[in-house]
Amino acid sequence: MAAVAENSIGSDDRQFPHRGTPSSPPPSSPSSDPASDFRNGVRDLVNLLSKLNPSAEEFVPSSKFTSPTKAIASAGAKPNGILSPDAPIFVAAGGAEVDFGNLKDSGNDVLNNSRRKKNYSSRGKKINERVLNAQREDSIRRTVYVSDIDTNVTEEQLAALFTSCGQVLDCRVCGDPHSILRFAFIEFADEQGARVALNLGGTVLGYYPVRVLPSKTAILPVNPTFLPRSEDEREMCARTVYCTNIDKKVTQADVKAFFETCCGEVSRLRLLGDHVHSTRIAFVEFVLAESALIALNCSGMLLGALPVRVSPSKTPVRPRVPRAMMT
Repeated sequence: MAAVAENSIGSDDRQFPHRGTPSSPPPSSPSSDPASDFRNGVRDLVNLLSKLNPSAEEFVPSSKFTSPTKAIASAGAKPNGILSPDAPIFVAAGGAEVDFGNLKDSGNDVLNNSRRKKNYSSRGKKINERVLNAQREDSIRRTVYVSDIDTNVTEEQLAALFTSCGQVLDCRVCGDPHSILRFAFIEFADEQGARVALNLGGTVLGYYPVRVLPSKTAILPVNPTFLPRSEDEREMCARTVYCTNIDKKVTQADVKAFFETCCGEVSRLRLLGDHVHSTRIAFVEFVLAESALIALNCSGMLLGALPVRVSPSKTPVRPRVPRAMMT
């Protein structure tokens, strides 16, 4: 630029006869030469331009940066809104560097991390559901359904019949003890035991031949903490009955009076219920095991406004632990 200015000075002194410079006096002054003033002004301009860095970037006033979005766009954003990977590195006033080319990548990393966490959690839930379904299907294949059970047959007698087929893990008799509609589920340790058990269909147990079919459901497991833990607690189970379909208006004193009148002395009683179910349940422990056997005959009798259902209990009625001792 300086060379061009100098060439213009020497080419023709009369090229700009009437142009003035900020430093030149008005042309009407009789004591000044316009051509020499112009040459002097151009030389001053050349001296100023020669001091500038020819590789310096173009200066943009701060007023042009109306928003951070425009600043990012001017620093290397493409027209479609996607940052360019070869964008320059912006140095903030505090000295921190911001690589606009990597802003998109860092945003994608955060998004990908959140997606990974969601995928891991959903994948973990799916794996747990898959495992539970597989365990349930395996339990169903190892279980048989037994119906037409005599009212006098106990769970122990029913389980003893099927022990010849394989190891019996669980035996659960359901239904009214005084109804011919009693049924049971028997779970074996393997599928072979369940297949062999199907051959026992028609076997007379008590006064009726039992029917044995493959089960369509698994036995709901009992919480192990509720099962008897010692020989004393097993003896307590023999003296305990489990009662369902108890009217909510019936009190604990009413339940105790009902069974003591019909069966014998009650040593411990636990009446349970909530606001969800329309009826309540109870565990009644007698002083004598004979009283518990008599209590089974009370199934179907009215207790309050509803017929109570009575069956042998699998869990003992443990004494309540005071809260002070628990803490």
